[in-house]
Amino acid sequence: MNGIDRNADDSITVIHNGKIVTERDGIIESGTIAWRGEHIAYVGEDTNFPEWQFRDGNSRVSIDAHAGWVVPGFIDVHVHGGDGRDFMEANDESYDAITRFHRRHGTTGLLATTVTASPQAIERVVRFAKYYQNKDTHNGQLLGVHLEGPFISPAQPGAQDPRYIALPRREWLEGWTMEHPDTIRMLTLAPELDGAKSLIGWLNEHGIVPSCGHTNASYGQIIEAAEQGLRHAAHTFNAMKGIHHREPGTVGAILDDARISAEIIADGHHVHPACIRLLAKLKGPDRLILVTDAIAATGMADGEYHLAGHDVVVKDAVSRLKHGGNLAGSTLTMIDACRYMMETVGLDIGQVSRYASGNPARLLGLEQRMGSLEEGKLANVLLLSPQLKLQAVWVRGKKV
Repeated sequence: MNGIDRNADDSITVIHNGKIVTERDGIIESGTIAWRGEHIAYVGEDTNFPEWQFRDGNSRVSIDAHAGWVVPGFIDVHVHGGDGRDFMEANDESYDAITRFHRRHGTTGLLATTVTASPQAIERVVRFAKYYQNKDTHNGQLLGVHLEGPFISPAQPGAQDPRYIALPRREWLEGWTMEHPDTIRMLTLAPELDGAKSLIGWLNEHGIVPSCGHTNASYGQIIEAAEQGLRHAAHTFNAMKGIHHREPGTVGAILDDARISAEIIADGHHVHPACIRLLAKLKGPDRLILVTDAIAATGMADGEYHLAGHDVVVKDAVSRLKHGGNLAGSTLTMIDACRYMMETVGLDIGQVSRYASGNPARLLGLEQRMGSLEEGKLANVLLLSPQLKLQAVWVRGKKV
């Protein structure tokens, strides 16, 4: 037991009598997890818990999980907003509201996701996110920015504003990353566009995940892009060329190529559960990632909203373009996505925890710090009831 973090915050939290979901040891049926300060210090069976090591400290809280589930905090790599606010607003009030809202639903880390907009508007988000990443907050931690566009296909705009669609411009990325380093973590683009393949190589060299989305690429074009380093797919099945038995298209390539991880919006509207089961089987345990694609209307009443230059109507919690009726993001939360994956798709909690926490952490290169419940990692912890109701959230060891 060598994970104790004796720092200025010496407070101790212990959760016992829980079903602890781990990647390394599976589900510990009657387990204890303990942390001192920000970092996990013990994960194991109740009977093996070294009580004597946790008697001293500034304070101690002991919690009986009553046979509930203990899982790592969720990481959402594709989320635009919530609680009436949008990341494109790029101000403290909006970012506080969004991270606080999604933290209340179990998200302890997230990427501020942009829409296809002017380069000035996108740069403003990147600049503000760089500042906000270092802000002292125990809301969900902002892990960086996901640029969704503007380098997308005019044939697959989805709910993106076609006025700002552009061919790949590496000089934009070079400027943004030079001015605001370690902020852009992912970029979604259409790999069939002129200049996309060279940009994909540049993104990989600079630690940015190249993702395909809003694309009309053929099977061959996606495979060729994967050779250049494409390794992720945004909201799989949606806003991309579908599968055909003679031209497998974008979807066929994503299903077929093990190098490409795949996002899924599990809300019962974007993708049929049978297709989610198929995707889970083909991508295996490490290549499927749950996302919300949540917009500002998430958590709000039905009504009219605005997204990426479009008027959006939310009815019965489903967001659609006012003109045309296409789905426009979602009003999903990560905890609801997890419940849908278990109750409707039929997957188990160990699988779903990987999709919501472990796999996104690995995609972003953060698996040494977060994404699973292991000694030494940040204490981003969720307590769920046996019926999967969210009971409590801890971010970096603090109950919030």
